[in-house]
Amino acid sequence: MIDKIIAYEQGELDEEGTIELFQELVNNGMAWTLQGHYGRTAQSLLEANVITRADGTYITPEGECRG
Repeated sequence: MIDKIIAYEQGELDEEGTIELFQELVNNGMAWTLQGHYGRTAQSLLEANVITRADGTYITPEGECRG
């Protein structure tokens, strides 16, 4: 995980790698404990339905949680 975070911070992850990283960070809860950028980015990806919540649910365009 640390290697992926370092690669992300150095701009070495492609779009797919970045999405995978943020999905992992949401799944294990780290997105909400790392510096604010990670939580904000995770929230943006959740709202865009690019990634899902840890429980597999997603956010509708109306802001509702569905699964």
